[in-house]
Amino acid sequence: MSTPEHFTRNNNDGDRSVRAGTVVWGLIAIAVGVLVLLSQLVDINLDTGLVLMGLLVGTGVALVVGGLVSMANRK
Repeated sequence: MSTPEHFTRNNNDGDRSVRAGTVVWGLIAIAVGVLVLLSQLVDINLDTGLVLMGLLVGTGVALVVGGLVSMANRK
């Protein structure tokens, strides 16, 4: 009987870094949650289209920058 590959690999957790995509999507989820709470508690009217466009542009920029930084760290 053979052992599956994911059990035999040497997983040294000290060598792993946080993925940029995980951080970016986590920040997006936090930003959306904060905006929803603020719009309910403070009674501000947000233009949904502009907010979504801003989040989309910010997400794209953050993912590209995170990818570039990750690529630079590998070299």
